[in-house]
Amino acid sequence: MAETEYQRKLLELLNARRDWLEREKIPKLKEDLRAFYNAFNALYSLCLRRKVINEDFYKQESKVSELEIPDTAPFAENERIDKLTIRLANYDNQLDFLVNFYSFDIEYLPLDKIKLILGLVKYIDWVRFSADMRAAPNTKGMVETVNQLKSGADQISMSIISDSLSNLSRLTVSILDSLKEVTAYGREAYKYALREKVLSAMAPGEASQLGQIKKKFASLMPRKPFYPDLADEIIQENYSNKGPALRDAVLKRLELPAAKPLAGKPKVSFKGILIEGLLAIGGTASMLGEIMPKLDENSILLLNKRKGFIQKIRKLVQQMLNKEPESPEYEVTYTDKTKGVTVKETVVFANFKAEVDRKYKNLINFNLRNVPRMEALEDSHLLGLLERNIRDAQVLHRTISALDEYFKTAADKEDRDKIKGVKPELGTIKNAIVKANQKRYEYSAQKEEEEQFKRLGIGGAKS
Repeated sequence: MAETEYQRKLLELLNARRDWLEREKIPKLKEDLRAFYNAFNALYSLCLRRKVINEDFYKQESKVSELEIPDTAPFAENERIDKLTIRLANYDNQLDFLVNFYSFDIEYLPLDKIKLILGLVKYIDWVRFSADMRAAPNTKGMVETVNQLKSGADQISMSIISDSLSNLSRLTVSILDSLKEVTAYGREAYKYALREKVLSAMAPGEASQLGQIKKKFASLMPRKPFYPDLADEIIQENYSNKGPALRDAVLKRLELPAAKPLAGKPKVSFKGILIEGLLAIGGTASMLGEIMPKLDENSILLLNKRKGFIQKIRKLVQQMLNKEPESPEYEVTYTDKTKGVTVKETVVFANFKAEVDRKYKNLINFNLRNVPRMEALEDSHLLGLLERNIRDAQVLHRTISALDEYFKTAADKEDRDKIKGVKPELGTIKNAIVKANQKRYEYSAQKEEEEQFKRLGIGGAKS
């Protein structure tokens, strides 16, 4: 096959494969990476709450603008907590940047960026999650940390650990499969650009020498990485005895997989979007389980300080009359963001605790094990559940935030360091509400698009 004919056919197949990747693989890659980050973040947040690693106070100040792999150097066992504190904070920031800010377009996925994404996914070996001698330092350290996390963990925490590790392992395999497809395209696209921009400007004798290609590359494609192995592949394809067979193999690899025959037009379902939202809001149950013991301790500390002689007499009379002691009441304030005004509210603590307990028992049902049950429900039922639980979570978040602020300001100065804050847990609840809301809006948008297609007389909307 002549050089110009080969280049023409190569470009045609590259364009077709790029369109296929952007349609089939890139969206799945992005979805898998987001799920991967959510699974890691759930495990990481649990590690912080259980204090098996420490919180990195510089984490929020660290602004990520480029992908990079956090430190992988070995460390001694007595350094494990300190090292993982910094490394996991950096890793969480990198994954957050990758899934929320990085542009997943084939043009922004050159080979060097794919290598970085691959490095982030394999930063900890979730598939072979073991602390054996062959394990990398970060994997071994994380295994030991998770084992420590499991010690004395309650049922909810064990469920989070199990689900996170299972999802991280499964998603790693799926992501690596997608990256393999994108890498194969990237290698041939790079070789095509090298032929077009560099080899076309060289004499045949020079174009068969790796050193000459590298020299010309530096002047014609500055600031681009040079890959000697790919340049050597071109030399083999152009000048070796195996050249024609190698070229045919390249074209064969770039051919699109055969389309599977359609067995009738399936009904488009957006139920999975609603279930993702319910799983997100269900994750707040564990946060409520962490928050209430802290608020209880804060309330007891405040009450003990305020108990005077009259209060002690009142308690004694209540005991004599066999009456339940009165629940403390706290007048808290918060800002109504819809009206922009400050609102005062009296919180009867016993009633509030009962309400939180009721919400906890409801939210804990929205977990991965109950997905089959949720799939059996109608969309309208799932949407109602999602909207109601988002509203409930928003009210709880508002009241807990107000109580947290109240306890901090109402405590005596010498007792303020004894007040237990709940900001990290509140942050996790807020993130869950945001994600659940995003899924609610996404579902509504997809349904609206489907209805528009129907009104226009066009088949179904894109799933």
